[in-house]
Amino acid sequence: QVRLEESGGGLVQAGGSLRLSCAASGLTFSTYAIGWFRQAPGKEREFVAGISRNSGSIYNADSVKGRFTLSRDNAKSMAHLQMNSLKPDDTAVYYCGADRVHGLGLRAVDYDYWGQGTQVTVSS
Repeated sequence: QVRLEESGGGLVQAGGSLRLSCAASGLTFSTYAIGWFRQAPGKEREFVAGISRNSGSIYNADSVKGRFTLSRDNAKSMAHLQMNSLKPDDTAVYYCGADRVHGLGLRAVDYDYWGQGTQVTVSS
């Protein structure tokens, strides 16, 4: 049974930092690209950052470039999203997804598995 579990969300003031983690089980982690998406109330799920299977390619959405850093540890089947200089607009539920086919999908439909999400709230 495939499982992705996000952790590390919480409440932080604007300008602060959080580190989200995605722990995977039930799959061969190194064969999946990992992506982070977020969804705010009333909005569609949007791409935040993605990393290829061997970390050779990393892509960040324009809204988070220079502030968020995505990494992965295939030996531990984990991925981490370091979020710095957080803004109130970053408030959302953050989800990690695993993509077997596309290498580094930018669309939610590209992903095969999802975690349950972790809430990030940035106060002004």
